Amino acid sequence: MNIDERVEKIVTYLDSKKADEIESFDLENVDYLAKRVIIVSALSGKHASALVDNLKEELKPLGEEFLHVDESDDWVVIDLGDILIHLMTKDARQAYSLEDFLTELSDGKFKAQQIT
Repeated sequence: MNIDERVEKIVTYLDSKKADEIESFDLENVDYLAKRVIIVSALSGKHASALVDNLKEELKPLGEEFLHVDESDDWVVIDLGDILIHLMTKDARQAYSLEDFLTELSDGKFKAQQIT
């Protein structure tokens, strides 16, 4: 599976598990930690934790490697190497506005400037 197919599978699966406001960002052409980022609103922190467990059950048999999972009460980050998944409560998502940053990044707003 290529990266776009993997992202589509993840998005479809999260949607089937009642995740909300799912957005994906293609960052392949910018300098960022991952090539794709998926942001998802979870109903609660417990819902986000359950989504992580469900994703592991669904994706590990397909060869997906979970490099790291970082959990807090209102935000879970899953590192798949070239894909990052952010599972956030609606309050956390509103507070951090991560999608605004990623949109600006993908639009080239934060290009590095050479110092001479």
